Amino acid sequence: MISIIIPAHNEQKNLLKLIPFLDALCQETPAEVLVVLSAANTEEIRFSSDKIKVVQCNENGRAVQMNFGVTRAKGTMFAFLHADVLPPKNFLKDIEHTLRDTYQAGFFSYRFDSASKLLNVNSKFTAKDGIFTGGGDQCLFIEKTVFNQLGGFDAKQLIMEDFEFFKRMKNRKVKYKIINNDLLVSARKYESNSYLRVNMSNLLLVVLFKMGYPSAKLQSLHNRLLQMPYHTKPE
Repeated sequence: MISIIIPAHNEQKNLLKLIPFLDALCQETPAEVLVVLSAANTEEIRFSSDKIKVVQCNENGRAVQMNFGVTRAKGTMFAFLHADVLPPKNFLKDIEHTLRDTYQAGFFSYRFDSASKLLNVNSKFTAKDGIFTGGGDQCLFIEKTVFNQLGGFDAKQLIMEDFEFFKRMKNRKVKYKIINNDLLVSARKYESNSYLRVNMSNLLLVVLFKMGYPSAKLQSLHNRLLQMPYHTKPE
């Protein structure tokens, strides 16, 4: 079974669109969905399906929320999905087939919910390995045993927990695949800032992360550089 783990903070609008879609997929492929709310979440989220569970973490931050979701998961495969990302129809089948092949983990290519030609250029780079491979929007999926062997997400990583985990994956030579079946990713970060500002910020943060810049300083820099939609992070 696949456990889809979604860390969220005041994402009611996006979850009300995403969860019914995932619920329908879960009727065709053995899967469950765990929505893990931050400690600071203030919006009430409820779903009636027995495939959907909503739990609240006693801390804030994607790393700790996703690890908390894992402790409640029943699946042998994990998929970590952002609340503002809509997967393709073959999402669960793609994960199942990939992990039953010779791969232990994987990611998806994606495109933005925007007609911007510049963002279309960005999305093309997600179909193959590169400097930004492993970002959370690509939806990491991984075998439970491999995830546990790697020790889960680093709870001390306040930002870029996805890149830190991917770094350990590569160091341990985990075999992964990028599936060319686009997720639909929200362009809200670009709409709240400029295209150039977001891309320069992303590049700077990745470079500094690879140089070993402390997590707290990366988070502080990120918050200074970019104006984020209010519901993407707790106060």
